[in-house]
Amino acid sequence: MALAHNPALIENTPHGLLPKTGEGGLTAWRAYAHPFAPTEQRPRIAIAITGLGLSGAATEAAIQDLPSEVTLAFTPYASRLTEWIPMARAAGHEVMLALPMEPISFPQSDPGPQTLLTSLSPVENLDRMEWALGRFTGYVGVVDLEGSRFTTSEQSLMPILQALKDRGLMYLDSKRASTSLAAQVAANIDLPYSVNSRFLDDEASRIAIDRALADLERLARSSGSAVGIGHPYPVTLERLRAWLPTLAAKGLVLAPITATVERRARG
Repeated sequence: MALAHNPALIENTPHGLLPKTGEGGLTAWRAYAHPFAPTEQRPRIAIAITGLGLSGAATEAAIQDLPSEVTLAFTPYASRLTEWIPMARAAGHEVMLALPMEPISFPQSDPGPQTLLTSLSPVENLDRMEWALGRFTGYVGVVDLEGSRFTTSEQSLMPILQALKDRGLMYLDSKRASTSLAAQVAANIDLPYSVNSRFLDDEASRIAIDRALADLERLARSSGSAVGIGHPYPVTLERLRAWLPTLAAKGLVLAPITATVERRARG
């Protein structure tokens, strides 16, 4: 896992440094991935914490208190990204960009001024995405932030996901909408992707989070891997700190998000 961004994997643009595919097909999603043994046969559980960077205390707690296999996704609106990203990567975490996308409840629920919208042209949405991609470097890919409407529009998704593929990134479909087409589109264009299995803390209580974590164990055993997405709430981090050390004794292994892409690719 390279700590500094690789100059061969970036290009200078009006929106700053953006990822690109390097010579010989070198890609950011592989170069910046957390190490994981490809021979590992135990069922894999991957955890991503999203929406990081807005609360300093919550962000620092996620970086410092969670195992390095946990993937951390940062909002492009955060003001201290040049501080948080090196800190997260120095602690061993692979990082992602949480890309704001239109929810069904828009505009009542508004993920911010650079949100990708189904009402915008592909050129406008690509410009917004490039603004977000240029906010920091060294990430393996993108996870949608909100997105329950945007991810159900193949017409809106296609140019975005194609651009991510061209830039050597992966995509994590949060499945905010059960009818999300993101995984299908990604598979069709051979974009490396993974899919969220459970949100951990839509109900931010100990009982609900523990139930979601138990679901991940069951899903991992039945299908070989499972992905959970949570937020940097104190109760979420507390339950993860209690639960993650129990996985090995249960015959399960904590994996970075990029390792679930590998599993899907082999499957």
